[in-house]
Amino acid sequence: MATPSAQMTLNGLARRLVSDGHLAEADALKAQEESDKKKLPLVSHLVEKKLLDGKIIATAASEEFGIPVFDIEAIELETEITKLVDEKLVRKHRALPLYKRGNRLFVAVSDPANLTALDEIKFHVGANTEAILVEENKLKDVIEKAMAGADTSLADMSGDGDLDDLDIGGGDEIEDNSTSDTDVDDAPVVRFVNKILLDAINTGASDVHFEPYEKTYRVRYRRDGVLKEIATPPVALNRRISARLKVLSRLDISERRVPQDGRMKMKLSKNRAIDFRVNTCPTLYGEKIVLRILDPASAQLGIDALGYDEDQKQLYMDALQQPQGMILVTGPTGSGKTVSLYTGLNILNTEDKNISTAEDPVEINLAGINQVNVEPKVGLTFSSALKAFLRQDPDIIMVGEIRDIETGEIAIKAAQTGHLVLSTLHTNDAPQTLSRMINMGIAPFNIASSVSLIIAQRLARRLCNSCKKPTDIPEEALLAEGFKKEDLPGLKIYKAVGCDQCDSGYKGRVGIYQVMPISDEMSRIIMAEGNAIQLADQARKEGINDLRQSGLIKVKQGITSLEDVNRVTKE
Repeated sequence: MATPSAQMTLNGLARRLVSDGHLAEADALKAQEESDKKKLPLVSHLVEKKLLDGKIIATAASEEFGIPVFDIEAIELETEITKLVDEKLVRKHRALPLYKRGNRLFVAVSDPANLTALDEIKFHVGANTEAILVEENKLKDVIEKAMAGADTSLADMSGDGDLDDLDIGGGDEIEDNSTSDTDVDDAPVVRFVNKILLDAINTGASDVHFEPYEKTYRVRYRRDGVLKEIATPPVALNRRISARLKVLSRLDISERRVPQDGRMKMKLSKNRAIDFRVNTCPTLYGEKIVLRILDPASAQLGIDALGYDEDQKQLYMDALQQPQGMILVTGPTGSGKTVSLYTGLNILNTEDKNISTAEDPVEINLAGINQVNVEPKVGLTFSSALKAFLRQDPDIIMVGEIRDIETGEIAIKAAQTGHLVLSTLHTNDAPQTLSRMINMGIAPFNIASSVSLIIAQRLARRLCNSCKKPTDIPEEALLAEGFKKEDLPGLKIYKAVGCDQCDSGYKGRVGIYQVMPISDEMSRIIMAEGNAIQLADQARKEGINDLRQSGLIKVKQGITSLEDVNRVTKE
């Protein structure tokens, strides 16, 4: 038994080990001094020097801190979670993230008194940390395996025969002038790229980012609108991975100085193929490559799956059945405009309709629709494509985006002469869309006589039904957020929690919409060159919900959280 004075010089778990008789005080003081010099956790030093068994230390720690010992070898590691913390930090503190529940990150440690480790990880990740007590020797082995797996070791994929058989090819029939680079035939790199693409599809990612830096290389997925790191291949593979992706998308692998655009297709079965839109951009340490996943199945979801309220859905369906006029969909990049337009086109796509689209680029291929890829370099602009469409007996025309007055005027002319025109604009809400067109230089009387419906939209994350929980919010706060007094009785608002079936409490996304038909009174305001505020006031008088109100309805229905509606609708 050590004296009180000696115990005062010992830190944390060392005092318990000495008082329990597992370690002489002199040995404990010496081990503590040596571990400090090596900048190594004391428990790690004791096990490495075989001064104590990891199981004895874990038992003592369990009694000292009143927490159970877990068998880390029986816990299934989640790669995304283990990679939340930098490898250097994991090895420095011998602390490994195991799983996350809401804003709590559970970290495996052999010494729960190592508050420095938990604090550093908390700062690094931005989540509250909670210690999981495990045996030091087992923790060391699991960390080695986790770090090897997190590096996405290409050698580990050698047994994945299916990855060799994936049918991936260029999206366009362009002459392949890039087969001279022998690196692209590297089988492990081929398997790695195939695995990344396949996992992206299986996990519902919308984009894949390949990003080279000076000393690291990372791969991230965008899922439900949020980017997350999923792999860190060796930085030395930077060019070989880039070359493989560029060969697949029929790009020039010898050109690394300028951005390039391409496409590729992955055949998953006889009946299903996924397109990827590929863009390369030269950075300081290599080419960053971003793949947008274009799943034709997203256009086949049907209007009921998009999240329209019943009255909003009916307004959209009524506008689609009109023989002429213009439907505009507006919102920022990534707000789901393309899916909304293609859902409408899919409804209209029948044998008796001639449908043509001009897009930059074509994102989803649909049989029965004549799709044109805009190529300004060769003179194929939105306006020139529209002029060609009008000479080809069209019924329905879709313009990817109205970017200039020429495109806008031709589209409006088509809408006024017996054609249904669908297009997009980048504005914040429906009333601002009309003001933007006037500011673009399009005559107000042409806008008033052609535009029939405007849909503004955002995408919010759906709460996971398995783990969402009610939350208490004061009435004053709810009223400040935009809820009405009559909404409050019986109002139940849910918050994201997080479980093994979702991503931080969310699973999938749902649309939030402002669907605004152009009434006679709105047409009069447009003709008088009224501003967006006047149009918004008129929309309110006509009972049209703005994006904020539509978002709050989704909150009341328990579909999404107030936090996520604030993220996508609060200015």
